[in-house]
Amino acid sequence: MNIPLTQSKKWQKLQENLGEISHFEETSDYQFLAIEKHTKAGNYLFLPYGPIAEDSKGFKKAISALQAIAQKSNAIFIRVEPMRPDFIEALPKETRKTKDIEPAETWILDLPSQSNKENEQEISPDLKNLIPSRLYRYYKNREKQGIAIETSHNPDDIKHLIRLQKALASKKGISTFTEHYLKTELEQPFATLYLLKKEAEVLAAGLVFDDEDTKTRYNLQGAQSEEGRPLHATGILTIQLIIDAYNKGYKTFDFWGIAPEGADSSHPWYGFTAFKKTFNGREQKYAGTYDVVIKPNKYKIFKTLQKLQKIIK
Repeated sequence: MNIPLTQSKKWQKLQENLGEISHFEETSDYQFLAIEKHTKAGNYLFLPYGPIAEDSKGFKKAISALQAIAQKSNAIFIRVEPMRPDFIEALPKETRKTKDIEPAETWILDLPSQSNKENEQEISPDLKNLIPSRLYRYYKNREKQGIAIETSHNPDDIKHLIRLQKALASKKGISTFTEHYLKTELEQPFATLYLLKKEAEVLAAGLVFDDEDTKTRYNLQGAQSEEGRPLHATGILTIQLIIDAYNKGYKTFDFWGIAPEGADSSHPWYGFTAFKKTFNGREQKYAGTYDVVIKPNKYKIFKTLQKLQKIIK
């Protein structure tokens, strides 16, 4: 089974550090990590990109195990995100489609083998083919522009990402994570913060997660300043993220989310998606987010309160 980071013991450790209660189960047929979420309307279980199973039979077994946990934990519903779209047919009748939490579509770069690398000074031709030539020219000339790229595992440095994200969020109308959440993420052994600087000023920042088990780098969080835009700071930084993943022998670079197919310029991810697709990758679609209802009456109340909160907000 191809286990995503969000359904692993490593992700459970992150949840524990955040003070969350979670349930991990692994068998020969399935694996899942279910995180308890508590709201004023009641509790539910959330499985980011899970559960994972080899086939629909194993998936159904996982759902049965989750239903038992839900009953014991007094959960109203189980929020699942099957990675395989064909698993939707295996969901119980008491299932409702809901707004996607984790991206249902993403952009993937399949990184070439390091055996194709000609020397230490130049990236391999196969890797170079994945990168827009215009952006690569900016990357090669970065030092002439006084641009430096650093990495950090110091939680205090997350302030740079937060500052850039807040400016972006106010412009795009999107939500951001709390400082505590991002700091806790950076404290995990799989996390690295990248900072692009010019004359000690941080113009762009990016937070990546590295999964050694699947040899995948996830490009989770990123933002740039207005001053970094004409310098193509995000493009330069992204190329560095990809090259470093390649040098570590990773197989995959996951851009972590694109706008749905056919989305117009009003979608908050429209610009991000256009940028990501300049890299020579492929689209990966997942099933999306579904609620397996355990308590129908309370679920109706939960959804009603959600709508009211949205209106008030």
